[in-house]
Amino acid sequence: MNTLLSPFQEFWKKGDKLLLLLCLLASVYGVALIFSATRYNGNNRAVITQCVAILLGAVIYILCTFIDFQLFVEKNWKLVFGVSVLFILLLLTPLGTDHDAGNLNWLDIPGFPMEIQPNEIDKLPFILLLALLITKIQSQGRDIGSVLSVLQIGAYAAFMLGLIAAVCGDMGMCVVYTFIFATMAWSAGVKLRWFIGVGIGALAALGVIITFFPYASGRISTWLDPFANTSGDGYQIVQSLYSIGSGGLFGLGLGQGRQTYMYLPEEHNDFIFAVVCEELGFAGAVAILLLFAALIIRGYYLALHMRDRFSFLVTAGITTLLAIQVILNVAVVTNLVPCTGISLPFFSYGGTALLIQLAEMGIILSASRDVKL
Repeated sequence: MNTLLSPFQEFWKKGDKLLLLLCLLASVYGVALIFSATRYNGNNRAVITQCVAILLGAVIYILCTFIDFQLFVEKNWKLVFGVSVLFILLLLTPLGTDHDAGNLNWLDIPGFPMEIQPNEIDKLPFILLLALLITKIQSQGRDIGSVLSVLQIGAYAAFMLGLIAAVCGDMGMCVVYTFIFATMAWSAGVKLRWFIGVGIGALAALGVIITFFPYASGRISTWLDPFANTSGDGYQIVQSLYSIGSGGLFGLGLGQGRQTYMYLPEEHNDFIFAVVCEELGFAGAVAILLLFAALIIRGYYLALHMRDRFSFLVTAGITTLLAIQVILNVAVVTNLVPCTGISLPFFSYGGTALLIQLAEMGIILSASRDVKL
């Protein structure tokens, strides 16, 4: 019995208990809010799926802590890259489905209990492969800020971004990938001048998107004046603002929100933070933001104490992924930025997303097990 339990004893002994506690709080709190947000529309499947995802994610979380991901990716980088590309390309087959305003983001596999989001899955291999590529360049004594090195890591990032944009049409996800790349490149030592050039290119690309993709320009128009068409494109954000405004200081109470009476679209998914504001008020919203702040600070703290370059880059990349998703989701719900379709980590409904998020936390834990904090 002791032999069987020894791996878990080792996990508990060396595991970062604060990170574990924060992940547990966020996951359980998220299920409670999904239950509250869906209680009137009879969507029990969302709660059940999320609970199953937490159980499976907990197993994956623990398993990830025992894997040497640098060694695994070094030996299997072609497989990791090939599978990540395959997941995106499968969206072009009859398995691909459209649930998100024209964005092809879901795989509906017959017999599988939940739909799969390739974009959510591919964030992790993107971070792992980019960290490996940067580590290899620097281990060879090459300057990561040189033209050849920047073009090398930039080519990989551009390929994945182009693939996602072409197949999925998901500009919000492209923004997330861009921030991940920028943070990891900056952390590795890429000079500021490269980011200025990329920023100019990104603005030019944004101009092209707004000009030639009507849905993008439509979202910007809705963002600038959502009340211009409250029964059409502006309906969702207007209902979100009503939810936030009606919450007051302490909210109407968990399960007592009025906007979940089929008024607020995506109330259990992208706009669950609006439900938080209505039912738990300003105090509850701040509490959740503080929970995320603790997770993000802990992630960067662990990154700074890593003993090798690969672990540092992976931890910084995963933490940045968490941070940018929280910032973008809250900004969209409060109409500070145009709608991007980015979910709130641990809280928004989505089995695939939650599984990957728990796996990411497990990888951070794996990388930090031998770090003395």
